[in-house]
Amino acid sequence: MSLLKKMKKNKEDLTDSFEKRKKKTTSLAKYSGLAFQMIAIILLVLFGGIKMDEYLGNEFPLFTIIGAFGGVVLSLYFALKDLFKNN
Repeated sequence: MSLLKKMKKNKEDLTDSFEKRKKKTTSLAKYSGLAFQMIAIILLVLFGGIKMDEYLGNEFPLFTIIGAFGGVVLSLYFALKDLFKNN
């Protein structure tokens, strides 16, 4: 193989390697952002349920339980919507 062909092949290998790393980094950022979004939604809705129970003076934490389950459902809805939109 001539030197020019070797240099061309090395350049192509480096480009492929760079593209693979770029794709991995993009996926990592996407999914970690999605995880933080889910956590934020769950915590906000749960906090709202806790405050509602405190405001109403409930002995049984009904709105806290509703907030916990509602937050999980909402976060899954937004996460799945985001995943299917990008695919």
